[in-house]
Amino acid sequence: MEMENASFPNTFILLGFSEFPWLERPLSAVVLVSYLLTLVGNSSIILLSLLDPRLQMPMYFFLDNLSLLDLSVTCTTVPQLLVNLLGADHTIAAWGCITQLYVYTWTGATECILLAMMAIDRYMAICRPLQYTLTMHPWVCAQMAAASWSSGLASSLLHATLTLQLPLCGHHSLDHFFCEVPVLIKLSCGDTSANELALALGAIPFGIVAPLMVVISYIFIARAILKLPTPEGRHKALSTCSSHLLVVTMYFGPGIYMYLQPPAKSTHAKFMSFFYCIITPVLNPLIYTLRNKDVKIAWKRVLQSQGEVKSCKPRRSLPVS
Repeated sequence: MEMENASFPNTFILLGFSEFPWLERPLSAVVLVSYLLTLVGNSSIILLSLLDPRLQMPMYFFLDNLSLLDLSVTCTTVPQLLVNLLGADHTIAAWGCITQLYVYTWTGATECILLAMMAIDRYMAICRPLQYTLTMHPWVCAQMAAASWSSGLASSLLHATLTLQLPLCGHHSLDHFFCEVPVLIKLSCGDTSANELALALGAIPFGIVAPLMVVISYIFIARAILKLPTPEGRHKALSTCSSHLLVVTMYFGPGIYMYLQPPAKSTHAKFMSFFYCIITPVLNPLIYTLRNKDVKIAWKRVLQSQGEVKSCKPRRSLPVS
């Protein structure tokens, strides 16, 4: 086979949802609305925690990191998806494909560890309340977040670099709506055993250990909640965990199904990825906003303060004749 056929191409063709042409127009509307809501919702959570000192707590510090991850994966994959859905050209440049490859792998692995760190934070808040302030010091939280981001980066550098070194032969059409490691591996005409081994080993810390840490944390949390003497205390403890537990279920559920189960059909996998990349980043800020009293109160305080500032502005007086 000629070397030019085995080199990394300048462009890729993203087939996306081309097998459902009738679905592309309505899907583009859903993607556009979700994209705007994701930008507004996650940016608002980050801005709100910066403006309100009462939200400068470990729980909301980790939530800011989660919002930043959602913004990163959305801004990396969705614009190209909108271009492909609305236009006739379904190509993506090599640099764009590489960017999607690194960022998606980085954010996906980071979010796995970050959700486990958030579960540990909830465990300390409910099961060790007297030690919570001392243990979950801002510097400790920063180290936990740094460990999440650095572990995701290490995983991204490993998997993406191994994938980019593979010889890609034949057509350069990806049966997906963005560039992902397993999809690019399918185009290789070389030995992919190292890549598959790296994916299998990488699934252990991110797809098994991280969810297991969440499960163990919530087992202890459930035991502590059941021991609380009053229904009000149990309700308050549950309310602080329900949002995180719902986000964890939405994230790890599709992820475990896609990566730890036997390979599914490409169409099925695309729709699962669509939920993960488009819908989940929209739901995360809504879940934490609608189910969290602190966030609601903070929003009211910010809006009221803005209203007071506007009302205090001096009105321009009319000239006296």
